[in-house]
Amino acid sequence: YVSNPKGITRDIRRAGLDALNELNRLQAKKLGNPETATRIAQYEMAFRMQASVPQVMDISKEPKRVLEAYGAKPGGASLANNCLLARRLVEKGVRFVHLFDWGWDFHGTGGGTALGNGLRNKCATMDKPVAALIRDLKSRGLFEDTLIIWGGEFGRTPFREGRTAKSKNLGRDHFPDVYTMMLAGGGVKSGYTHGASDELGFRVTKDKVHVHDLQATILHLLGVDHERLVFKFQGRQYRLTDVHGKVVQNLIA
Repeated sequence: YVSNPKGITRDIRRAGLDALNELNRLQAKKLGNPETATRIAQYEMAFRMQASVPQVMDISKEPKRVLEAYGAKPGGASLANNCLLARRLVEKGVRFVHLFDWGWDFHGTGGGTALGNGLRNKCATMDKPVAALIRDLKSRGLFEDTLIIWGGEFGRTPFREGRTAKSKNLGRDHFPDVYTMMLAGGGVKSGYTHGASDELGFRVTKDKVHVHDLQATILHLLGVDHERLVFKFQGRQYRLTDVHGKVVQNLIA
C-alpha cells in the first residue's frame, strides 16, 4: 500500500486496506497486543498520505505572485520550493516539517565554499524564501501557532582555517562553542536577541544557552514539559534534556 503501484485505484486500495485492518482487529481482539493497534494506525496513515500528499506536493497550483515571492520554480529542487511546500504542509495540519539545506560547509577549499562571493551567493538562496515563508504564514493566520527553528549543528571558527593559509580563498572550520539560531512564531518573543559573544565570536560572554536549554525551551513552546517527558532505560528514568536543561524564559512572548 505504501508503494502505491500504478493501475491500482483508490477504491481497490481502500477495500484491501479495510480487509487487512479487519484481520488485524481480529488478531488484536484475540491476543490483546497493543502493537497490532499501532499497525492498524500506521496503515491508515499510509493510505491517507497516498490520497492527500500528491495534491499538497504540487506547488504549480500556487499563484504566480506566491511563486515569485519565494523564488520557487515548480518541478525544481531548491530551498525556495521546500519553503513553499512547508507552508502548504502546515496549512494541511502537518505537525512537524523538517527542511534540509545543503552547502553551508564553508571551509574555503574552493571558490564556491569561500567567504565573500561564495557565502553571499549561498545566503541569497536562503534569505528570500525564508522571509517569504514567515510573511506567508503571517498572512494566513498560521504564524502564531507555528514555531520556526532555523540553524545548523555548529558555528564556524572566528579565525582562518589553516589549510587555506596560502590560498586566496578564505574559509572557516567547524566551531561548537559559539553559533546562532533563529526562532520565530509559535510563542517566541518578537525582535529579541538573546545572548552575545566576545568581539571575535570566540566565546559566549552573555546569557549562554546550552543545547539542553534550547531543547527544553522548544519542548515548552510545543506544550511539552521536558521534565516529565521521560523514558526508562537500564532501570531508571531518563529525559531528553539530561539533568540540567532549563526553559529560557526570556525567549517566550
